[in-house]
Amino acid sequence: MTPPIIAFFNNKGGVGKTSLVYHLAWMYSDLGLQVVAADLDPQANLTSAFLDEDRLEEIWEGSNTDRYNTVFQCIKPLLSGIGDIATPNLEKIEDGLNLLIGDLQLSGFEDELSSQWSACLDRKERAFRVISAFWRVLSQAASSVNADVVLVDLGPNLGAINRAALIASDYVVVPLSPDLFSLQGLKNLGPTVRRWREEWQERIPKNPASDLALPAGKMQPVGYVILQHGVRFDRPVKAFQRWIERIPHIYNSEVLQAQDESILVPSSDPNRLALLKHYQSLMPMAQESHKPIFHLKPADGAIGAHIYAVRDVYKDFKELAQKIADRTGLLLPSSQLSI
Repeated sequence: MTPPIIAFFNNKGGVGKTSLVYHLAWMYSDLGLQVVAADLDPQANLTSAFLDEDRLEEIWEGSNTDRYNTVFQCIKPLLSGIGDIATPNLEKIEDGLNLLIGDLQLSGFEDELSSQWSACLDRKERAFRVISAFWRVLSQAASSVNADVVLVDLGPNLGAINRAALIASDYVVVPLSPDLFSLQGLKNLGPTVRRWREEWQERIPKNPASDLALPAGKMQPVGYVILQHGVRFDRPVKAFQRWIERIPHIYNSEVLQAQDESILVPSSDPNRLALLKHYQSLMPMAQESHKPIFHLKPADGAIGAHIYAVRDVYKDFKELAQKIADRTGLLLPSSQLSI
């Protein structure tokens, strides 16, 4: 049985999405789960967060001894017409945390995914194999390490790659910045994801291959996370507050298609999973160390007031991880449930 596949998606870039996936992957691992972090963004930012340049060069430019260790290499036989997907070799980050490595070449899959989407309506088996490729790779990756959860990082667009990646997902978390662009992005994201879900449900019965398992394409919205806002005296600054106040209504109406006028106070919006601070100097410190903020030690430069900030970040991400777990049916070890 495939564990929950949770996609993190916003068609606007620069909202801190990759950092969110990275930190949650580490947090769930810290909480005792087997985690697969999957990089389906052709920019491969999640991969570069986990791996240093030497390892990246070895994977992308080397002799390819680990032949199918990137997502593109897994789907390349299918794309080339010489076979189906290949079994992924995950990169072990540490016990309990594995990475499905991203690949800049993945952008070359966009045209094929686009053309095969319509071919599904003509009951062509290869079309269904192409469109379901991400889900089947993710399922095999999860099975290979007996994963409890798969976290998927996506690029910031509404293209064919993200359509296939979202069809592969059970749940969707939307990272947001408190600005006009995120609000406009939500207005596009909600209707588009709904349309993709409906179109996939129309295609599933046309699959001619009885032995080809397909994703259900649930794409169930879990909620949104507001990231990277300025804080003054523990309150969002005025420049951001106006957008924070508008997010609940836009998310409710455009993503959930609900008209709940009772959602007036952003802090009590049940769809808001978290409002996370911009962690300022801690973020580059963590990036340089290739570890999450909440793993920073004095040897990494986290001294003085930074120590208290690191503890706060741990608490923030643990609370967020528990909320997402509650809404996706993900069971955390009982010993880890207290904050």
